[in-house]
Amino acid sequence: MESFSLILAIVVITALAFDFTNGFHDTANAMATTISTGALRPKVAVAMSAVLNLVGAFLSVEVANTISKGLVDETGIRPEVIFAALVGAILWNLLTWLVGLPSSSSHALMGGLIGATIASAGMGAVHGDALVTKVLIPAIAAPIVAGMAAMLATRLSYTLGKKADGKAAAKGYRAGQIASAGLVSLAHGTNDAQKTMGIITLALVAGGAVAPDSDPPTWVILSAGLAIALGTYLGGWRIIRTMGKGLTDLQPQQGFAAQTSAATVILASSHLGFSLSTTHSVSGSVMGAGLGRKGGVVRWSTATRMFVAWGLTLPAAALVGALAESVTDLGDWGTAVVAVFLVASSAAIWKISRREVVDASNVNGTEEPATVPPMPVTDNLTATIPSPAAAAAAAEPTAPAV
Repeated sequence: MESFSLILAIVVITALAFDFTNGFHDTANAMATTISTGALRPKVAVAMSAVLNLVGAFLSVEVANTISKGLVDETGIRPEVIFAALVGAILWNLLTWLVGLPSSSSHALMGGLIGATIASAGMGAVHGDALVTKVLIPAIAAPIVAGMAAMLATRLSYTLGKKADGKAAAKGYRAGQIASAGLVSLAHGTNDAQKTMGIITLALVAGGAVAPDSDPPTWVILSAGLAIALGTYLGGWRIIRTMGKGLTDLQPQQGFAAQTSAATVILASSHLGFSLSTTHSVSGSVMGAGLGRKGGVVRWSTATRMFVAWGLTLPAAALVGALAESVTDLGDWGTAVVAVFLVASSAAIWKISRREVVDASNVNGTEEPATVPPMPVTDNLTATIPSPAAAAAAAEPTAPAV
């Protein structure tokens, strides 16, 4: 195994922590529709997804090479820069998980890396052509392509199923939905686990542990696969609720169409080495499936909040990554300060999340309506205006007193 310094070991551990957050943050991508339609029980769904994420991690290294070799100039990167990038990515993942918004872990990682690299080595160390062609363009194209494919697939499913027996068709679509959800999980492992492989490989190159242009070592592939699988098994129930119930109400036909469309887009992008956001792909396909059913609706208030989070992901993670790099640049004590800040912030976010627990038992429930605050003026008016029943009773003649 490679020769490790202390900072390099810290970077690898932090990268695996990011991979773990990526797992539970993106579980919704594979299993939200399957859980929301009742095709699989929540715990069974996340266990299946975890296993397939692990398998998918071994299928390809093209995306890992995009991260480790294509996005930034690896010759000018120090391990501390990678650590700072991971801090930005982890904190953004945790914040969006807390509020239940399905944002892109991939873009959080790349945003953190870009911000930390610019703070350390300047704009010239970022490969702008790779950023545009392999990150930004796929970020815009993926939800559109997946959404259109899902909308057409949904309409086709309903057209072909008009004469089919209702119960038999629903059963068949549920089986197809389970299969397609498994395909999305496999694709997620192939695409997202590789991002952590790429970032660890970049750190190993920066620390002099492996030669430049090296592919991820076997132990990196295995550890990244296990970390994302474990995070997936725990289940990001808050985001699953938003993806499964918050965007639209899905029937089995729609769930099948959404999952199949998303899996196709993700696997194609992994083969081409595009660092695609699985969140963008699946969210687009869910909205497309919602629009594809006659009478189906998309809750655009939730979708708008999600779009805002997507737009903020790269710059927000980049800003945190740049600030973290500025502190780590002060020396070992600066790195220690950033590490303490990361742990303390993560613990605070987890503690806040305990105020309203979302888990497998209530993931398909709807949120309680907000309590209307008391309004003294209207309350006083209501108190002074008698109800119709009271007014009628007052109008009736009363018997004279004897």
